[in-house]
Amino acid sequence: MTRPQVCVGAIAVDEDRLLMIRRGHGPAAGEWSVPGGRVEAGETLAEAVVREVAEETGLEAVCDDLVGWVERIGDEHHFVILDFGVTILEPEPVKAGDDAAEAMWVPLHEVVERKLVDGLAEFLHEHGILGVIT
Repeated sequence: MTRPQVCVGAIAVDEDRLLMIRRGHGPAAGEWSVPGGRVEAGETLAEAVVREVAEETGLEAVCDDLVGWVERIGDEHHFVILDFGVTILEPEPVKAGDDAAEAMWVPLHEVVERKLVDGLAEFLHEHGILGVIT
């Protein structure tokens, strides 16, 4: 197993919609998540959040406060993910890029209907972003 890697995620809510991407490759390929990825050497957490949002959705973001953190450990990876709230400056148009196969604003009531990365629904519920997740 490799050493733990520091990653960031972006929690962007606009008009009762959550900004989401469908992963194009990696451990969760084909599953839906929030924009995010690894922090690069010499990059602050806030810079990484803003860069990942731009790369995966084409949108310009401002990094807000830390929402929470999670760890994802698998046979080939150990990610420590710090999720930040973000403000999107202009919410349209969303354009998938980098390793995102799709990117879009998903109405909050439809988020749990998608094939989400492990633990995302619970994280969003625990932090008050989603209501009931049954």
